[in-house]
Amino acid sequence: MPTTVAKLDDSPATGPEPRRSRTSGIDRALQILDYLQKAERPATAYEIARDIGAPLSTIYVIVDDLVEKELLDRQDGGLLWLGPRLYHYGLTYARTLDLLNVAVQEMHELGESSGETIQICGRDGDQMVVLAMEEGKDHFQVTSRVGTRSPLNWTASGRMLIGHLPEAERREIFARSATVSPTGRAETDKDVLAATAAAALEQGLSIQAGESDFSVACIAAPICDSQGACRATISIVVPDIKLKQKDPDLIALVKTSAKRIEARLGWRGRS
Repeated sequence: MPTTVAKLDDSPATGPEPRRSRTSGIDRALQILDYLQKAERPATAYEIARDIGAPLSTIYVIVDDLVEKELLDRQDGGLLWLGPRLYHYGLTYARTLDLLNVAVQEMHELGESSGETIQICGRDGDQMVVLAMEEGKDHFQVTSRVGTRSPLNWTASGRMLIGHLPEAERREIFARSATVSPTGRAETDKDVLAATAAAALEQGLSIQAGESDFSVACIAAPICDSQGACRATISIVVPDIKLKQKDPDLIALVKTSAKRIEARLGWRGRS
């Protein structure tokens, strides 16, 4: 019989250990799930154990328990992936998020009015994550899908998501997280990024072209709460040749959509 996750422990069997030095079964389970989320691909138990620094025997026991409970799925060749039970949890959680519900509704409306690909993005630590997405009507495709994470300095949304933070904190975040993008065009200087983030939030608009993907542009507007903190962004992703088009005016459309989301959530006046 599999050992219950909550009772698992990696500490030595002999001698007392301070509680803070023990890694519980729940902690190990979360490390496994976090690893798979970050990797965005199935992995073996060995790969997981090596990455999180856990005994392979312990990982085997926890994995068996998680597979039995459908929190993990064991695929051909013994590869492990996130299980179906997590999907149901995610759906329930998403239904309770007023921000995401309202933003997704506005995302559909903006997609209709613009005819372009729309994304709702949020912050996950030092990265930007795509929370929701609707593809445009043409054949233009983007590489960032729902769940995709990118360094904050690569994207228009990423910079804006920390624009409300104190300058010292913005600089600290960019100092540890800014990396060179695939195109080599994303800014990496922490001081420049910190200033750009604040300015973009103040203007209610951030635009990037070709910084993370060649010939791809993003026009993003912030969704700010009543305290002025950027909780998410809504953006239009287009070929960079469309940045200056005026029919429809993509900049005006995305800024209006962000304001409507804030108004629907009671974060700003409806005027």
